[in-house]
Amino acid sequence: DGWQTAHDCLLSVTRQTHLLQKTPALDASIRLRLPYIESLNLLQVELLKRHRAGEDDPRVREGIQLSINAIATALRNSG
Repeated sequence: DGWQTAHDCLLSVTRQTHLLQKTPALDASIRLRLPYIESLNLLQVELLKRHRAGEDDPRVREGIQLSINAIATALRNSG
């Protein structure tokens, strides 16, 4: 698939065996934040489904906005 091809090419060009091999501090930071980001993403998906289904609860809209901000904050300069 396209992602795997791009991944493999990137590793080949940078002469790394895995992504972020040359920046272990960034790798560790991202891995530490990833479980929180994944949970926020699942919450965001559910809120978006409700919004698209026509649910008009203001808490849904607020939750979407908060989840966007939370994910952006969690990604910081990496995403």
